[in-house]
Amino acid sequence: MSRRPDSVERLVERAREGDARSVARLISLVEDESPLLREVMAALAPHTGSAQVIGITGSPGVGKSTSTSALVTELRRAGKRVGVLAVDPSSPFSGGALLGDRVRMQDHALDRDVYIRSMASRGHLGGLAWTTPQALRVLDAAGCDVVLVETVGVGQSEVEIAGLADTTMVLLAPGMGDGIQAAKAGILEIGDLYVVNKADRDGAEQVRRDLRSMLALADRTDDAWRPPIVMTVAQQGQGLDEVVGELDRHRAWLASSGELARRRTRRARDEIEAIAVTALRARWGDVHGRSELDELATAVVEGETDPYAAADELLDAFAD
Repeated sequence: MSRRPDSVERLVERAREGDARSVARLISLVEDESPLLREVMAALAPHTGSAQVIGITGSPGVGKSTSTSALVTELRRAGKRVGVLAVDPSSPFSGGALLGDRVRMQDHALDRDVYIRSMASRGHLGGLAWTTPQALRVLDAAGCDVVLVETVGVGQSEVEIAGLADTTMVLLAPGMGDGIQAAKAGILEIGDLYVVNKADRDGAEQVRRDLRSMLALADRTDDAWRPPIVMTVAQQGQGLDEVVGELDRHRAWLASSGELARRRTRRARDEIEAIAVTALRARWGDVHGRSELDELATAVVEGETDPYAAADELLDAFAD
């Protein structure tokens, strides 16, 4: 068996010692799809699986960044090392992350036990960058007790954070749309914990009532998790201790019910599938180019064949 490069070994070793520069370098290798990525993932694999992964999502304007910063403060008070992956919209010019209100988390910039990284979604619809699972693996192996993943926001097709996180926390706020709109966005199907932020504003209690009514309609078994609703004023740090308590309670339920293992297995399966499909596309493109695919697409448009027959022909070409 060939030995992994010393540079990769040393980088992983320093990241596990808490060196922020090494963690940053490893995540950069992930984002840049470096040729060293396979060696990096192999080196990290034995050290992963300990971090609690919490997804934070909600419509733009509900206070996700402020809530994330306040939650980091509360987790640090409990002595936990925290990693934050803030997935931002991509710049249409550079493809990089638009940092937006990431400045709200600067309170933690000098804390050696907090690592904050902005990643670009690069047009990915689910609100996550496709490299997010590998970046999570880096922070997990680097010794973070909790990794918070803050997404760009939710919509009808932007709910895949639930497939990535152990616990999904959905933020709402008064004045950001009623409960019916929340249901349309699909967030009532993915949340393990609902947080009504800006609870000092008019309408907050109505949001909680709407949420409670709609969650009550869900068809759940007796032993199923029933998502709690917590009221917060993140800007003042109010209610965050209750949020942490509910996150701990959900973590305990996940472990006792076996759901944690099921969720993580599903996450790994999806990650493997995404890597395999991407590799197959790249290999097919290298061998056959796009002209054959274009010809098949034209044949479908002109009614000479159907999409299933065209896909079979494409697979046959790849097998050859």
